[in-house]
Amino acid sequence: MRRSFWISMLSASLFLGSTAQAARPAGPGSPDALDEAAAGRFAQLALACLHQEYPNKISHVMQGDADVRPPRALTPAFYGCYDWHSAVHGHWLLVRLLRRFPEAPFAKEARAALALSLTPQNIAGEVEYLGHEKRASFERPYGLAWLLQLSAELRGWNDPQAKQWAAALTPLESLAASKLKDWLPKLHYPIRIGEHDQTAFSFGLIWDWARVAGDAGMTALLTDATARFYRGDRDCPLGYEPSGQDFLSPCLAEADFMRRVLAADDFAKWLQAFLPGIPSTGGNEWLPPGVVTDRTDPKLAHIDGLNLSRAWMLEGIAHGLKPADKRVPALLAAAASHRATALPAVTGEHYEGGHWLGTFAVYLTSQAGRE
Repeated sequence: MRRSFWISMLSASLFLGSTAQAARPAGPGSPDALDEAAAGRFAQLALACLHQEYPNKISHVMQGDADVRPPRALTPAFYGCYDWHSAVHGHWLLVRLLRRFPEAPFAKEARAALALSLTPQNIAGEVEYLGHEKRASFERPYGLAWLLQLSAELRGWNDPQAKQWAAALTPLESLAASKLKDWLPKLHYPIRIGEHDQTAFSFGLIWDWARVAGDAGMTALLTDATARFYRGDRDCPLGYEPSGQDFLSPCLAEADFMRRVLAADDFAKWLQAFLPGIPSTGGNEWLPPGVVTDRTDPKLAHIDGLNLSRAWMLEGIAHGLKPADKRVPALLAAAASHRATALPAVTGEHYEGGHWLGTFAVYLTSQAGRE
C-alpha cells in the first residue's frame, strides 16, 4: 500500500505545473526531507527548550497559597518549552529522531536530556500533579494525547535506555489513559475548534497509541465516539477555515482521524459526503496555505502550525484512499504547497514558534500517524 501511495504522489506532480518538484517524495538533500541534517535542526529546537523553565504559561488551578510553586516543582518532568504539552511533545520529538538517527551528532545530547527528565522520581511528581481531584480537565485532550504518543514512541523502540524510560513513564501513561477513558463516554458533543481542545486530532493520536499499546478498551471507546460524533457528518465548511489563530484544521483533522477507523471503501464514500469540494482534476488552488503576519505573536504564529498540520492531514487523507482515487492528486498537490510554505518557517528565530513547531515539522516529515 505504501509503495502504491508514493507512486500516486509522484503522479500528482504532473498536476502542479511550476510546483511539480514539491509534490515528489522528499529525497536526501531535499529541503523537506527528514535527513540527518534536518533531524539535527529540529532536535536542537527541542533541546533548547526542554529544560528552559521561563517564559512559562501554566494551566494551574490553585486551591490555596501552598499551590503557588514554580513550574519545575509542579511538573518536574515536563516544565520547559513554555507549556506542559509542548514539553511533552518536545520529548516525543527527540525519541522519534533518536530512533531514526541513533548515531547522529545530536544523539548524545538528546539522550542526556531525556534521561534528565524521564526518571521515576520526576514521573511520580507528574502523577501526583495530574492525579489531583481538582485537575480532571488538565491538558485534556491535547496534552494527554501527546503523552500517550510519547509512550507509544518509547514502546516501539528496542533500545535498553528507551525501555527504562518507558517503564518510568508507565504510571503516568496509565493515569492519562484512565482519565481519557473516564471522559470519553461523558463527552456528549465533539469539540470542533482549531486549537488544543479539538477532539478529532487528539483522537487520532490516542488511536495510534491504542494500537501500539494493544488497548482494545480505548479503541472501542474511540470507535463509539466516531459513530456518535462524526459518522453522519456532511459538507464540512472548509471554506470557513482558517480562523485567525488555528493550528489545526477542524475539517481535515476529522477526515484524517476517520481514515484510521474506516476501511478504504467506506472512507472514500464518507469523504465524498464530508468534503465534496476536493477536486478530481488535480491542482492545489482549492486549498491555499494560511498567511502568517507576525511570527513574534504567539497566537498569530499558530498559522505556521496550521500549514504543517494541514500538510500531514492532506497526506494522511490521501493515504486512506485507494491509489487510483481521482482525488489523490489534488490532496497531495495541496499538501506539497503547504509543506513548501511551512517548513522554511521552522527556524527557532522566535520562541513563540520555536518551542513547538519542530514537533509539527517532525510529525510531518517522518510520516507519523501512517505507520
